[in-house]
Amino acid sequence: MGVLGALARHLDTLVGPGLILLYPLYASMRAIESPTPLDDQQWLTYWMLYSFITLFELSCWTVLQWFPLWPYMKLVFCCWLVLPMFNGAAYIHEHIVRKYVKIGNYVRSSYSEKQKKVLQMMSLDARKSVERFIETYGPDAFERVVEVAEREAKKRAALTM
Repeated sequence: MGVLGALARHLDTLVGPGLILLYPLYASMRAIESPTPLDDQQWLTYWMLYSFITLFELSCWTVLQWFPLWPYMKLVFCCWLVLPMFNGAAYIHEHIVRKYVKIGNYVRSSYSEKQKKVLQMMSLDARKSVERFIETYGPDAFERVVEVAEREAKKRAALTM
């Protein structure tokens, strides 16, 4: 039990740096090179959360050193954030950050108020696609699409009543 006990006691030291720093670093470099922004969201959110954890550790270290489970809790939480089967960082971004933190309005001022309202309701990925559509076909085409969608929504609402 001596070797296994020593491994268990130092699991956070053995596994932690690779799982908490090296894999996210590698995945972040791959995300930068990939064409989709979805993995960028995962890894930017991970680094933001990791920064918060590190700041929490630095500011509360005198208390945390008396709590022997902290390194293991941090390891488990970071595993949940990092591992692709969980995508915890993307989950936190989608369910907490996006809901409760309004950092800014990134809709261009050249759009009409109605178009701005529609664009603000979209996710960042959808907004980018719509902006490319507007650049390609013009704002009038987007206005027609919005009007058709509103008519369809009104028809569906009338049918369900």
